[in-house]
Amino acid sequence: MSLEKELQQKIESRTATCAVIGLGYVGLPLAVELANTGFTVYGIDKNTEKVEAVNRGESYIPDVSNESVRDSVDTGKLKATKDFGVISDCDVVSICVPTPLNKTRDPDISYIISALEEGIVPHVHPGMLIVLESTTYPGTTEEVVVPAVTDSNLKVGEEVFVAFSPERVDPGNPHFQTGNIPKVVGGMTEACTSVATLFYNSFLDKVHPVSSAAVAEMVKIHENTFRSVNIALVNELALMCDRLEIDVWEVIEGASTKPFGFMPFYPGPGLGGHCIPIDPYYLSWKARSVGFEARFIELAGQVNSSMPLHVVQKASDALNSAGKALRDAKILIMGVAYKRNIDDERESPAIDIIDRLLKKGAVVSYTDSYIPELDVGTTVLKASDFSLELLQGTDLGIIITDHSDFDYDLILKNVSLILDTRNAIRLRKYGESNSQPKVQSPKSNVQRGAKK
Repeated sequence: MSLEKELQQKIESRTATCAVIGLGYVGLPLAVELANTGFTVYGIDKNTEKVEAVNRGESYIPDVSNESVRDSVDTGKLKATKDFGVISDCDVVSICVPTPLNKTRDPDISYIISALEEGIVPHVHPGMLIVLESTTYPGTTEEVVVPAVTDSNLKVGEEVFVAFSPERVDPGNPHFQTGNIPKVVGGMTEACTSVATLFYNSFLDKVHPVSSAAVAEMVKIHENTFRSVNIALVNELALMCDRLEIDVWEVIEGASTKPFGFMPFYPGPGLGGHCIPIDPYYLSWKARSVGFEARFIELAGQVNSSMPLHVVQKASDALNSAGKALRDAKILIMGVAYKRNIDDERESPAIDIIDRLLKKGAVVSYTDSYIPELDVGTTVLKASDFSLELLQGTDLGIIITDHSDFDYDLILKNVSLILDTRNAIRLRKYGESNSQPKVQSPKSNVQRGAKK
């Protein structure tokens, strides 16, 4: 029996042993999904606290319940470890490590390289499927993963199988999570694609195979570049409408009535998270290597990265209109996570906004039940409890993240000046759903609260 057929039988019978390298927002949900489907899974992470939490049956990811982790651990299907040696006993290895940018905004794939050199290469063996899920530039699987594997003299597509399948995690999304998000899969050979597709079909609702790993890598980058460019467009529209004294939210609401050829995007204080602010730069970097200038991507990045400065300028203007200076003003930042109802501050625009306000002499505090402390440059801020006293002692409140647990009526009644970057006040005031804003009042996103 060929190694391919043997591996397929293990996957179909769920006797294959799996390893997930990286137990973050991507890796932990994947590990739990696999374990709950019947696979034996080793979750591998260098972070001792994560490993110990998983082995206690505790989740540190909001989208993964303690119960689901505990059930997987109690049945013996999931075990977390720092020991890469378990890979020697594994049939499938998924790489789910971070891929940030370095200081020059070039791709940093050091975590992928570390996972390969420390974890996989010393323990790779015939009959193994290796899947890279970390978002990266087109060509990474072929140029980085394959050489590491073939150094062990294993033939890709016959003795070892290599594929790319991009993560599509959307933290805080109650409707789409690991199990029901369609999975794109591209292998280095037809056999690689076939085995990887069979693997994902064994525990996910829908799998979409593509012709190569490079196509799958480009799919992910395209998805996030699409969002980045369209968010930049609506952010620029917001800047334009601000100059023209037109309500951008009402413009978007009106345009959204068109039943074809339009998809609404919404302005905000800037981009955040582990994908949209970062992934497009992976593509533009790769494009430069072949002499192509990705002008839309670069321009979108410039527009989106300018939004925190715009928020600070609006804050200064709002205080000035109230006869106050920005220096020594008591400013309360409401929400610092990069999106609503999650505990992730990676790349959050709140960090840049707070840093700029502090440098201008403002007295800044923040409230966010999801983020107990925040690193801002060389300063570490502690979250303040949301309270009436906190609101009443504020010269200007800035809503950066529209968490559902904020009492917006209380904010409106007790903060005299509010800069709402998410349209949250009007959204809640008029009883609309939490998903998309509806506009029914003032043109400016600066609102007057109760007089003091």
